[in-house]
Amino acid sequence: MKKQITDAISDFFFEYETPRQVLVRNRRVGVVCRLIQLGVLAYIIGWVFIYEKGYQSTDMAVSSVFSKMKGVGYTNVNGTERVWDVADYVFPSQGDSSFVVMTNYIITEGQKMGKCPELPGKHNCSNDTDCKGGGYKRTGHGEMTGVCVNSTRTCEVLAWCPIENDHNIPEPPLLMSAENYTLFIKNSVTFPLFRVTRSNLVEGIDSVYINKCLYDPENAPLCPIFQLGDIVKLSGFNFETIARVGGAIGIVIDWTCNLDLDVKHCKPKYGFHGLYGNPSETDKTRASVGYNFRYAKHYLEDRVEKRTLFKVFGIRIDIIVHSLARKFDIIPTLTAIGSGVGIFGVATVVCDLVLLYLLPKREFYKNMKFKYTDAHAQI
Repeated sequence: MKKQITDAISDFFFEYETPRQVLVRNRRVGVVCRLIQLGVLAYIIGWVFIYEKGYQSTDMAVSSVFSKMKGVGYTNVNGTERVWDVADYVFPSQGDSSFVVMTNYIITEGQKMGKCPELPGKHNCSNDTDCKGGGYKRTGHGEMTGVCVNSTRTCEVLAWCPIENDHNIPEPPLLMSAENYTLFIKNSVTFPLFRVTRSNLVEGIDSVYINKCLYDPENAPLCPIFQLGDIVKLSGFNFETIARVGGAIGIVIDWTCNLDLDVKHCKPKYGFHGLYGNPSETDKTRASVGYNFRYAKHYLEDRVEKRTLFKVFGIRIDIIVHSLARKFDIIPTLTAIGSGVGIFGVATVVCDLVLLYLLPKREFYKNMKFKYTDAHAQI
């Protein structure tokens, strides 16, 4: 027993086993094998290494975006002249990566808390029983008092009076001058894995250049100053259409960098996408159109609190940063090579199936590939 254990251990440590190989001279099988191997080789070189960059490791960036609008607008509504600057038409005003530029509006001035009838067409009534006192309507402007106003045939409500009438949206948009506003974007990204920090103010983008440049996808693709009209056009929308009822546009800053090259080649690319609605659709084909919100300016007049209500239609800008950096790394390279070598085994499996099950001489090949033993003859 001791000798058997010793022999087993000796065989395990001091013997080497190698698989038996059979050389088959068959043109069809040889061609199939080489075609499969060429296909695998093309996949490894073309897809894994060239297209997917399997020899590189990747990293996503930590990003920061700062924005600033510039421009002045002018309106003259019913003889009332107004000049609009950045503090008036940008919401919010902190220079965030998501903000709204006002392009159209409806003003309801001199509102104060009181009782007044709803607008015609809203909460119609024939008598007081149709207006439940203390009740609310989802589309209403206040709390119903239980009174049906005969002059308008609508329910009376406790609300900010007079009630806002937003049925008639100004056309053309009141702030068509917004087309000439400019947007400055400052963006910085850091790839922690590779310890690389970049800004969209790349080499050659200094204060002198910024003061005179304007973004153009062909002539000035790195200029960080964008005209609002150009942004709308590049996103696929018509400015007058989107300015009237509002909408949303995404500005994508794409940082796709190959850090095997000099870091100065890591530069941003800008893309523009219409987010709300399809530019080819008409307003009648969509249930909800545009982008709007309300805000109010409160004040005291003869010790009575009043407010001016603005319904703002605007273009919402969302600045989105997309980043991916790549750099050579020995570990993914070896992993890609190892998986490729493993895939080469597919050729052997396919050729064995052809030899053993499809060719006329399959029994001959079986006898050559496999060695059969008779267990009973050894007893």
